[in-house]
Amino acid sequence: MTGEDRQHFTALVLFSGGQDSTVCLAWALSRYERVETAGFDYGQRHDIELKCRETLLQRMTEIFPQWQRRLGSDHRIELPALGKISESALTRDVEIEMHENGLPNTFVPGRNLLFFTYAAALGYRRGLHAIIGGMCETDYSGYPDCRRETLDSLEKAIQLGTETGFTIETPLMHLTKAQTWELAQSLGGTPFVDLIVEDTHSCYLGERGTRQDWGYGCGTCPACELRAKGFEEWHVKMVDATTA
Repeated sequence: MTGEDRQHFTALVLFSGGQDSTVCLAWALSRYERVETAGFDYGQRHDIELKCRETLLQRMTEIFPQWQRRLGSDHRIELPALGKISESALTRDVEIEMHENGLPNTFVPGRNLLFFTYAAALGYRRGLHAIIGGMCETDYSGYPDCRRETLDSLEKAIQLGTETGFTIETPLMHLTKAQTWELAQSLGGTPFVDLIVEDTHSCYLGERGTRQDWGYGCGTCPACELRAKGFEEWHVKMVDATTA
Protein backbone atom coordinates (compact mmCIF):
# COMPACT_ATOMS: atom_id res chain seq x y z
CA MET A 1 0.00 0.00 0.00
CA THR A 2 1.40 3.39 -0.98
CA GLY A 3 1.46 6.49 1.18
CA GLU A 4 -1.22 7.94 -1.11
CA ASP A 5 -3.47 4.96 -0.30
CA ARG A 6 -2.77 5.02 3.42
CA GLN A 7 -3.89 8.62 3.84
CA HIS A 8 -7.46 7.53 3.08
CA PHE A 9 -7.45 5.30 6.16
CA THR A 10 -6.50 7.97 8.68
CA ALA A 11 -8.60 10.65 10.34
CA LEU A 12 -8.45 13.52 12.82
CA VAL A 13 -11.49 14.04 15.06
CA LEU A 14 -12.32 17.40 16.63
CA PHE A 15 -12.88 16.02 20.11
CA SER A 16 -14.28 18.38 22.74
CA GLY A 17 -15.41 15.81 25.31
CA GLY A 18 -19.07 16.42 24.55
CA GLN A 19 -21.76 13.99 23.45
CA ASP A 20 -21.57 14.78 19.74
CA SER A 21 -17.79 14.66 19.39
CA THR A 22 -17.66 11.41 21.38
CA VAL A 23 -20.15 9.80 19.02
CA CYS A 24 -18.08 11.10 16.10
CA LEU A 25 -14.95 9.58 17.61
CA ALA A 26 -16.64 6.18 17.89
CA TRP A 27 -17.92 6.57 14.33
CA ALA A 28 -14.37 7.28 13.11
CA LEU A 29 -12.88 4.40 15.08
CA SER A 30 -15.34 2.03 13.43
CA ARG A 31 -14.20 3.18 9.96
CA TYR A 32 -10.57 4.33 9.97
CA GLU A 33 -7.40 2.38 10.65
CA ARG A 34 -5.75 5.25 12.54
CA VAL A 35 -7.59 8.02 14.35
CA GLU A 36 -6.09 10.95 16.23
CA THR A 37 -7.94 13.58 18.24
CA ALA A 38 -7.65 17.34 18.68
CA GLY A 39 -9.13 19.45 21.47
CA PHE A 40 -9.11 23.22 21.86
CA ASP A 41 -8.62 25.38 24.92
CA TYR A 42 -9.99 28.79 23.95
CA GLY A 43 -10.87 30.09 27.40
CA GLN A 44 -14.27 28.44 27.38
CA ARG A 45 -16.45 28.88 30.43
CA HIS A 46 -17.15 25.14 30.49
CA ASP A 47 -13.48 24.14 30.50
CA ILE A 48 -14.43 21.06 32.54
CA GLU A 49 -14.89 19.47 29.11
CA LEU A 50 -11.09 19.42 28.74
CA LYS A 51 -10.83 17.13 31.76
CA CYS A 52 -13.68 14.99 30.45
CA ARG A 53 -11.74 14.47 27.22
CA GLU A 54 -8.94 12.75 29.11
CA THR A 55 -11.33 10.48 30.99
CA LEU A 56 -13.22 9.55 27.84
CA LEU A 57 -10.11 8.65 25.86
CA GLN A 58 -9.00 6.33 28.63
CA ARG A 59 -12.43 4.80 29.23
CA MET A 60 -13.17 4.21 25.56
CA THR A 61 -10.09 2.04 25.12
CA GLU A 62 -10.79 0.17 28.36
CA ILE A 63 -14.39 -0.63 27.48
CA PHE A 64 -13.79 -1.16 23.77
CA PRO A 65 -10.39 -2.81 23.31
CA GLN A 66 -11.08 -3.20 19.58
CA TRP A 67 -10.70 0.57 19.29
CA GLN A 68 -7.46 0.78 21.26
CA ARG A 69 -5.14 -0.17 18.40
CA ARG A 70 -6.78 2.42 16.14
CA LEU A 71 -6.72 5.34 18.54
CA GLY A 72 -3.56 7.38 18.16
CA SER A 73 -2.22 10.61 19.60
CA ASP A 74 -4.33 13.28 21.25
CA HIS A 75 -3.48 16.93 20.61
CA ARG A 76 -4.50 19.90 22.75
CA ILE A 77 -4.35 23.23 20.95
CA GLU A 78 -4.31 26.50 22.87
CA LEU A 79 -6.35 29.37 21.36
CA PRO A 80 -6.63 31.89 24.23
CA ALA A 81 -7.03 34.88 21.91
CA LEU A 82 -10.36 33.55 20.65
CA GLY A 83 -11.89 33.70 24.11
CA LYS A 84 -10.57 37.20 24.70
CA ILE A 85 -12.01 38.73 21.54
CA SER A 86 -15.27 36.79 21.19
CA GLU A 87 -17.43 38.53 23.86
CA SER A 88 -19.54 35.35 24.12
CA ALA A 89 -21.48 33.76 26.96
CA LEU A 90 -19.27 30.71 26.40
CA THR A 91 -16.18 32.72 27.33
CA ARG A 92 -17.60 35.19 29.89
CA ASP A 93 -19.67 34.79 33.04
CA VAL A 94 -22.82 36.43 31.70
CA GLU A 95 -26.42 35.31 31.36
CA ILE A 96 -27.31 33.37 28.23
CA GLU A 97 -29.70 35.33 26.03
CA MET A 98 -30.65 35.99 22.42
CA HIS A 99 -29.08 38.74 20.31
CA GLU A 100 -31.14 40.97 18.04
CA ASN A 101 -29.80 39.05 15.03
CA GLY A 102 -31.56 35.89 16.26
CA LEU A 103 -28.42 34.12 17.45
CA PRO A 104 -27.82 33.22 21.09
CA ASN A 105 -24.92 34.98 22.77
CA THR A 106 -23.30 31.56 23.17
CA PHE A 107 -22.18 31.89 19.54
CA VAL A 108 -18.39 32.26 19.34
CA PRO A 109 -17.73 33.92 15.96
CA GLY A 110 -15.20 32.04 13.86
CA ARG A 111 -14.79 29.19 16.34
CA ASN A 112 -15.42 26.28 14.00
CA LEU A 113 -13.63 28.03 11.14
CA LEU A 114 -10.52 28.28 13.30
CA PHE A 115 -10.88 24.76 14.67
CA PHE A 116 -10.90 23.20 11.21
CA THR A 117 -8.10 25.44 9.95
CA TYR A 118 -5.85 24.54 12.87
CA ALA A 119 -6.84 20.89 12.51
CA ALA A 120 -5.85 21.00 8.86
CA ALA A 121 -2.45 22.44 9.77
CA LEU A 122 -1.99 19.60 12.25
CA GLY A 123 -3.34 17.02 9.82
CA TYR A 124 -1.03 18.25 7.06
CA ARG A 125 1.99 17.46 9.21
CA ARG A 126 0.70 14.12 10.47
CA GLY A 127 -0.88 12.82 7.27
CA LEU A 128 -4.46 13.01 8.55
CA HIS A 129 -6.57 14.30 5.69
CA ALA A 130 -10.08 13.41 6.85
CA ILE A 131 -11.16 15.90 9.52
CA ILE A 132 -14.28 14.91 11.43
CA GLY A 133 -16.51 17.23 13.44
CA GLY A 134 -19.80 16.88 15.31
CA MET A 135 -21.53 19.88 13.73
CA CYS A 136 -25.25 19.57 13.10
CA GLU A 137 -27.83 21.80 11.45
CA THR A 138 -30.91 19.83 12.52
CA ASP A 139 -31.19 20.17 16.33
CA TYR A 140 -28.83 23.06 17.06
CA SER A 141 -28.70 26.65 18.28
CA GLY A 142 -28.53 28.22 14.82
CA TYR A 143 -24.78 28.80 14.67
CA PRO A 144 -23.91 29.68 11.05
CA ASP A 145 -20.52 27.93 11.26
CA CYS A 146 -22.29 24.61 11.94
CA ARG A 147 -24.04 24.55 8.56
CA ARG A 148 -22.85 22.15 5.86
CA GLU A 149 -22.83 24.99 3.33
CA THR A 150 -20.28 26.84 5.47
CA LEU A 151 -18.11 23.76 5.89
CA ASP A 152 -18.23 22.93 2.17
CA SER A 153 -16.78 26.37 1.45
CA LEU A 154 -14.17 25.97 4.17
CA GLU A 155 -13.20 22.53 2.88
CA LYS A 156 -12.57 23.98 -0.57
CA ALA A 157 -10.51 26.83 0.87
CA ILE A 158 -8.38 24.42 2.89
CA GLN A 159 -7.84 22.21 -0.15
CA LEU A 160 -6.75 25.20 -2.24
CA GLY A 161 -4.63 26.67 0.54
CA THR A 162 -2.72 23.45 1.19
CA GLU A 163 -2.90 21.74 -2.22
CA THR A 164 -3.98 18.65 -0.26
CA GLY A 165 -7.12 16.56 -0.55
CA PHE A 166 -8.57 17.37 2.87
CA THR A 167 -12.17 16.42 3.50
CA ILE A 168 -14.44 17.69 6.27
CA GLU A 169 -16.77 14.96 7.46
CA THR A 170 -19.83 15.68 9.60
CA PRO A 171 -21.66 12.40 10.33
CA LEU A 172 -24.23 14.12 12.58
CA MET A 173 -25.04 16.99 10.22
CA HIS A 174 -28.57 15.89 9.36
CA LEU A 175 -29.40 13.88 12.48
CA THR A 176 -31.67 14.98 15.31
CA LYS A 177 -30.31 14.65 18.83
CA ALA A 178 -32.54 11.60 19.27
CA GLN A 179 -30.92 10.05 16.20
CA THR A 180 -27.49 10.83 17.64
CA TRP A 181 -28.38 8.79 20.74
CA GLU A 182 -29.58 6.06 18.40
CA LEU A 183 -26.30 6.16 16.49
CA ALA A 184 -24.40 5.85 19.77
CA GLN A 185 -26.40 2.73 20.61
CA SER A 186 -25.63 1.20 17.22
CA LEU A 187 -21.90 1.94 17.54
CA GLY A 188 -21.26 0.64 21.03
CA GLY A 189 -24.50 -0.62 22.55
CA THR A 190 -25.56 0.12 26.11
CA PRO A 191 -21.96 0.39 27.43
CA PHE A 192 -21.29 3.26 25.02
CA VAL A 193 -24.56 5.02 25.83
CA ASP A 194 -23.74 4.71 29.54
CA LEU A 195 -20.28 6.18 28.89
CA ILE A 196 -21.83 9.18 27.15
CA VAL A 197 -24.27 9.71 30.01
CA GLU A 198 -21.63 9.47 32.74
CA ASP A 199 -18.49 10.99 31.24
CA THR A 200 -19.27 13.41 28.41
CA HIS A 201 -19.95 17.09 29.03
CA SER A 202 -22.25 19.40 27.06
CA CYS A 203 -23.51 21.96 29.60
CA TYR A 204 -22.48 25.51 28.68
CA LEU A 205 -22.28 26.50 32.36
CA GLY A 206 -19.84 23.71 33.23
CA GLU A 207 -22.27 22.19 35.75
CA ARG A 208 -21.40 18.64 36.78
CA GLY A 209 -22.97 18.54 40.22
CA THR A 210 -26.43 17.46 39.10
CA ARG A 211 -26.97 14.06 37.44
CA GLN A 212 -29.91 13.87 35.07
CA ASP A 213 -31.11 10.79 33.18
CA TRP A 214 -29.17 12.05 30.17
CA GLY A 215 -26.02 13.06 32.06
CA TYR A 216 -24.63 15.97 34.05
CA GLY A 217 -25.65 19.57 33.50
CA CYS A 218 -27.69 22.55 34.60
CA GLY A 219 -30.69 21.35 32.60
CA THR A 220 -31.62 24.84 31.40
CA CYS A 221 -28.89 26.07 29.04
CA PRO A 222 -29.43 25.48 25.28
CA ALA A 223 -26.95 22.57 25.19
CA CYS A 224 -28.65 20.80 28.10
CA GLU A 225 -32.12 21.37 26.67
CA LEU A 226 -31.16 19.87 23.31
CA ARG A 227 -29.44 16.91 24.92
CA ALA A 228 -32.34 16.21 27.30
CA LYS A 229 -34.96 16.52 24.56
CA GLY A 230 -33.08 14.14 22.29
CA PHE A 231 -32.54 11.61 25.07
CA GLU A 232 -36.22 11.60 25.99
CA GLU A 233 -37.32 11.15 22.37
CA TRP A 234 -34.82 8.33 21.85
CA HIS A 235 -35.73 6.64 25.14
CA VAL A 236 -39.45 6.70 24.35
CA LYS A 237 -38.73 5.15 20.96
CA MET A 238 -36.60 2.44 22.60
CA VAL A 239 -39.35 1.63 25.11
CA ASP A 240 -41.97 1.50 22.38
CA ALA A 241 -39.79 -0.84 20.33
CA THR A 242 -39.31 -3.27 23.21
CA THR A 243 -43.00 -3.36 24.12
CA ALA A 244 -44.34 -3.65 20.58
